[in-house]
Amino acid sequence: MTVLSLSSRPLASLRPSRPSPPLHRLLCSKPLASSSSASAFFLTPPTPRSDPTSTTDSDPTPLFLRPATYPVPAAALAAFRRRASALVPPSAPHLHRHLRWLLADASSSSPSPSSSDDEPALLRAPLGDLEAMWERHVRDRRPFQYVVGNEHWRDMVVAVREGVLIPRPETEGVVDMVRGVEGFEDGWWADLGTGSGAIAVAVARELGPEGKVLAVDVSEVAVQVARLNVQRYGVQDKVEIRHGSWFEPLEDVKGKLMGVISNPPYIPTDDLPGLQPEVGWHEPKLALDGGKDGLEHLLHLCEGLSSVLKPGGFFVFEISSVL
Repeated sequence: MTVLSLSSRPLASLRPSRPSPPLHRLLCSKPLASSSSASAFFLTPPTPRSDPTSTTDSDPTPLFLRPATYPVPAAALAAFRRRASALVPPSAPHLHRHLRWLLADASSSSPSPSSSDDEPALLRAPLGDLEAMWERHVRDRRPFQYVVGNEHWRDMVVAVREGVLIPRPETEGVVDMVRGVEGFEDGWWADLGTGSGAIAVAVARELGPEGKVLAVDVSEVAVQVARLNVQRYGVQDKVEIRHGSWFEPLEDVKGKLMGVISNPPYIPTDDLPGLQPEVGWHEPKLALDGGKDGLEHLLHLCEGLSSVLKPGGFFVFEISSVL
């Protein structure tokens, strides 16, 4: 067995390890600075909710995939933009970028040069819903990716929702490692703890006629989101989603896999309370908690690899550089 490890920065820092493409929608890299302005009230972290999924949107469809069926007068849209901007100070430029992205995802298209200032805009959600989304992002520190339902990752727009880990730029390196394996295109791979299915879909798009990815997750929400991403990118013939814990759904492929891929939970349990609110309050503990030393799930994976890998198979995984 050959082990290929991607050593990532801990999620607590949330800073990309390399410059990101301009369209990347990254989580805030550090807690928001306090301000004496009136808008500082809305940036003060509230008490964590006991049920972080209680504010999940009634429509789980990513905003940019919803039909644009809500006409909004230009004056009303401009008023919303002013109200939303007033909630954050100039010292939080990332939030102002998020507002622009929210409006871009909510709009059917950019205004044409010939459009009138009085011409209504067609939105993908009622203006009141957009306002509620924005307030949850600013007041409740809900990740922007959950607000709009997607993340720009590699060359894809990956659907995400609350209950599914948001893919990070660092994890793109896992796909690059798989691509570096000689003959990977025609092998069978398992992506254990697939989450949104981002890794599985990205690898599947590189595979040849005989290649396949078995994407496994114990979370039913993750399975639903992974299926959506598989369908959106048309790789149903290359990716098979399986529901279950780690190796349990792989009984029929024992000894047949070229490689196993995983981005397992690796945050030590005692470090979870120190994560910034956007992560600790909202992203699934199931995908973050790596046990006492952060190695619990990785060790379990290492113990089970020999049962599913072919001789000379590969294990590609992500882990924190501080462990």
